[in-house]
Amino acid sequence: MVVKERVRLGGRSARIQDAVHSAVRKLGAETSREELTVPQIAAEAGVTPSTIYRRWGDLGSLLADVAVERLRPISDPTDTGSVASDLRVFIEEYLEEMSSDVGRALIRDVFASGLGDGRATQCSTFTCDHLATIVARAKARGEAAFDIDEVEDVVIAPIIYNILFGKRELTPAYCHELLARVQSLQPRFSRDRTARKSA
Repeated sequence: MVVKERVRLGGRSARIQDAVHSAVRKLGAETSREELTVPQIAAEAGVTPSTIYRRWGDLGSLLADVAVERLRPISDPTDTGSVASDLRVFIEEYLEEMSSDVGRALIRDVFASGLGDGRATQCSTFTCDHLATIVARAKARGEAAFDIDEVEDVVIAPIIYNILFGKRELTPAYCHELLARVQSLQPRFSRDRTARKSA
């Protein structure tokens, strides 16, 4: 008996999305964003332009959709053994990735489609989920956790603002300055710095 592969509901739609996303990534590596067109992407993906317009509406929304998928984390934050160093490493890596040429382009694509479609909120959720993972680890170790909203307001927000609008040089030292302003982290970061100096 020949058993046919069962195609899950929405499988064709998922394949189209994968093909179009792949086409955007391939063409985006070969040409500038300004030169990309829907017919180009459709031809590369093997679909009609109307398929792209029907699903995404316009080129900006498609680029934003691809950007969100590329910004989606593929692994949990590094587990260093303490909440202070977990957060410090995460923020340093976050700054490095987001301030890179690729990261800046992805952020611009997300915001270029407007704030009403929820994509910027999705990116914020990715960051919040990573911070929540660090908090959960801290609690499991018996450490006091930091306030996620405070870290987002005092650390993440200035980083994104400076990537988009600022002229400040974005360095690990700048990350450390921001982290030092988080009130709920003061005691632990003080102990952590003391421990590193005495080591």
